[in-house]
Amino acid sequence: MGIFERLLSLWVALAIGVGVGLGLLVPEAFEALAQLEVARVNVVVAVLIWLMIYPMMLKVEPSCLKDVGRKPKGLALTLVVNWLVKPFTMAALGVLFFRFVFADLVSTDDASQIIAGMILLGVAPCTAMVFVWSHLTDGDANYTLIQVSVNDLIMVFAFAPIAGLLLGVTDITVPWGTLVVSVVAFIVIPLAAGIATQRVLERERLERLGRKLKPTAILGLLLTVVLLFGFQAETIVARPLLVVLIAVPLLIQSYGIFAIAYAMARVLRLPFNVAAPAAMIGTSNFFELAVAVAISLFGLSSAAALATVVGVLIEVPVMLSLVAFANRTKGWFPTSPSTSA
Repeated sequence: MGIFERLLSLWVALAIGVGVGLGLLVPEAFEALAQLEVARVNVVVAVLIWLMIYPMMLKVEPSCLKDVGRKPKGLALTLVVNWLVKPFTMAALGVLFFRFVFADLVSTDDASQIIAGMILLGVAPCTAMVFVWSHLTDGDANYTLIQVSVNDLIMVFAFAPIAGLLLGVTDITVPWGTLVVSVVAFIVIPLAAGIATQRVLERERLERLGRKLKPTAILGLLLTVVLLFGFQAETIVARPLLVVLIAVPLLIQSYGIFAIAYAMARVLRLPFNVAAPAAMIGTSNFFELAVAVAISLFGLSSAAALATVVGVLIEVPVMLSLVAFANRTKGWFPTSPSTSA
């Protein structure tokens, strides 16, 4: 790793400061950028994420995708953590902190809505950014693609029932447009571009292109951080205490879910390039979906919407810390995949 990559945490911290500062100095510019949406997916952020995903898609080998089904352990781990553990631990932490620990610091109405926002985050596993985290840990590109695709398919059927059960409501409407646009933008388009590039370039030139694009991917990550914090700069300044309070259980949830998935991956003796993405996908969130549903149910200025937004804000710093941890503990796992992984 070069000096730029080794100091990535510092650049992210600076990007957070720049984003908040610019959001306060030129709010009109960020408001205009925030309006550039298709089905609640911000076009500018989507382009930046696409730049981050594309280098990983250069590694996907379509002919190898059929072999993933022969290695069920990693996929089973992802599904168990995402759908049988994560939503319920998120709900439990929300109730613990905002019904008891922080009960005297927030109103009853805000507490209920914050819990709801946390639940919506917990029922929405990551679609896009997990490709970035997998890429940064040298994850198996084919396996990560399958993990994300299967989770998206399950989300179509499971999101509304699980969210409705935990929220105690029956009228949740899944924003299908957000789901479809996200899948197309974050899976179909970059995958098609990656496969097309593979067919045009020979292996040596393809590897050279991947190396050249690595700085571009990191730059895209930093610009994404600037935009996300710029979009929410006024909220961060206006309600700093509430932002901090919401961040506490979300941080516990993020590190806790990663610890559970990573420990299970070690018990299952999964290879590192499967174990790392499997743990990352459960820790990261599909924030576009969670924000869209929170706004539709509770309103744009609601505490529920704020909770989902705080989830967005803490995700990049948290995930980068977990990427660093995973890379330092690579030796805990086998280096080559087995047929049962």
